[in-house]
Amino acid sequence: MLAVDADPAANLASALGISAEAQKQIIPISERKALIEQRTGAKVKQYGQMFKLNPEVSDIAEQFAYRHEGVDLLVLGAVPQGGGGCACPESVLLRALVQDLVLAKDDALVLDMEAGVEHLGRATARGVDTLLVVVEPGQRSIDCAQRIFVMAGQIGLQDIRVVANKVTGPGDEEYIRKALGGTWPVIGIVPFSNEVRDADRVGRSVLGSCTAPLRAAFAGILASLDTGDKR
Repeated sequence: MLAVDADPAANLASALGISAEAQKQIIPISERKALIEQRTGAKVKQYGQMFKLNPEVSDIAEQFAYRHEGVDLLVLGAVPQGGGGCACPESVLLRALVQDLVLAKDDALVLDMEAGVEHLGRATARGVDTLLVVVEPGQRSIDCAQRIFVMAGQIGLQDIRVVANKVTGPGDEEYIRKALGGTWPVIGIVPFSNEVRDADRVGRSVLGSCTAPLRAAFAGILASLDTGDKR
């Protein structure tokens, strides 16, 4: 399985339980200057250049992914500092890489996208088999989800499912289901967990720290995705 951290605030490595020391070995693709310049034909951090819009990217995941307990992790990265402006050659390479991973690879692929709708506005997520929208029991989360549903449809995504997260009881679940109006299938309920919060604080894997009921909730979501069940 290939896991791609496409969130500019990258933290998937920590969620997978990769130690802080090991994370220092992971160099985001956006920071691999030599690779970017070789593939795009443009110098990094220089303006007024011409560069390839379709760079070769098919071998990048195999070469640069970090393997951890059977999962290959690829961290994309982003503009490295506040006020850094547009990282055009880097952005072109990252976009081409995501499209190649989604459209051309046969392996199981999980993309951790940034929160919100940016990846939909840029159509980065076009071509995925399933878009999993994580919703919390609050109006702002619901509003964001509704916007995601609209934009996902506009770029042709059809299989859209919902996971309810941080649910403290039946009231939270009922609120989410009612707010969504039954239009979008809720395939899993993830209860609020102190164990998950504590694991995050010390950089432990969620699966390595969660209780049996929480693990069962995750297993149910995976089973639903495997079988195509849209309860």
